[in-house]
Amino acid sequence: MNYESLLKEAENNDIYIIEKAKFESHSAGLIHNDVIGLNKNISTNTERACVLAEELGHYHTTYGDIIDQNDVSNRKQERKARLWAYNKMIGLTGIIDAYKHDCSNLYEIIEYLGVTEEFFKDAIECYKQKYGAYTEVDNYIIYFEPYLSVMEFVK
Repeated sequence: MNYESLLKEAENNDIYIIEKAKFESHSAGLIHNDVIGLNKNISTNTERACVLAEELGHYHTTYGDIIDQNDVSNRKQERKARLWAYNKMIGLTGIIDAYKHDCSNLYEIIEYLGVTEEFFKDAIECYKQKYGAYTEVDNYIIYFEPYLSVMEFVK
């Protein structure tokens, strides 16, 4: 999913995107109701897409002001929004597609998926917390430990 596709999704949901040079919180993106603010200084469309995906995740999954991450409920909502973004931008099927397209290292995978290295590594950590060391999808096993790998099997 690229930045332009995410902008279209926002438009289809009547979400307004504004760019601002600086936020008080030093965030790359923020959301309030149906307005998403993106930091104007984000350097690439890949990074911009990752930030926008997370803010769309907040739109679809969270409610209220969750800026105070000392609150357990707020941290849970933050995780939910990030998982939404990871699934939107990567997903387990995206990992399998990268494998099918012969992506053999981190840099080939992130380029194929159109995400930043940090976003991808955070997603894999989140998936590892959710699924454990591995998970099965269709005829594939995705291993998260000791390193990311995909194996096809016949049932």
